[in-house]
Amino acid sequence: MKKDVHTSFGNNSSSNNPSKSSRPKRFNIKFLLSFFILFTLWIILSGRFDGFHIILGLISSAIVAAFSGELMFTSRETRSIFLSWLRLTGYVPWLLYQIFLANLHVMYLVLHPRMMELINPKIIRFDSRLKSDYSRMVFANSITLTPGTITVNVNALGHFAVHCIDDPSGQSLPGEMEEKIAHVFKE
Repeated sequence: MKKDVHTSFGNNSSSNNPSKSSRPKRFNIKFLLSFFILFTLWIILSGRFDGFHIILGLISSAIVAAFSGELMFTSRETRSIFLSWLRLTGYVPWLLYQIFLANLHVMYLVLHPRMMELINPKIIRFDSRLKSDYSRMVFANSITLTPGTITVNVNALGHFAVHCIDDPSGQSLPGEMEEKIAHVFKE
C-alpha cells in the first residue's frame, strides 16, 4: 500500500482540501502596516522624490517590514493594532513637548554661571507597572530621548535604572510618562 506523500512529511491535511491555517499568508496586515509606516518615514526623512530614491525606499521598507513586521505589532487582533498605533500617535506630540522642556532645562544648567554646583548626576532605580516588553521598550526609549536622562538598564521584571543629570530631571520618573504609555498599550 502506498503512503500519501503529505502524511509522510507530517502534514495531516488532505491534498484536495487544504485548511486555511496551513496556507501561508502572502501579505498580512502587520506587513502592510509596517511597510506603510516605514515608507512614510523614508519619504519624510529623505526629502528626495526622484525615482531612484523612491524605489530604494520601497525596497528597503519592504525588506525591513518582512523581517520586523511581527516585532512592531504584537497583538493578533487587527482592531487592537490600529487603536494602539492611533493612541501612540497621540503620545508623540506630548513626548516632543517634554523633550523641548527638558532641552530648556539642560540649556539652563549648561549656561548657568554655577553649573558645577547645579549638576548632581545620579542613578535612580524604580519599578515600572508596565507589563509588556514593547511598552517597556517605548518607555525606556522615551526616557533616553528626553535630555538629562538616560536609561541605563531595564530587566524583564520591569526594574529600571536611569541616569539623571540633576535632581529635577529624575523627580518625575516614572510618573506621567509611564501613565501615558500604559494608556497607549492599555496596561
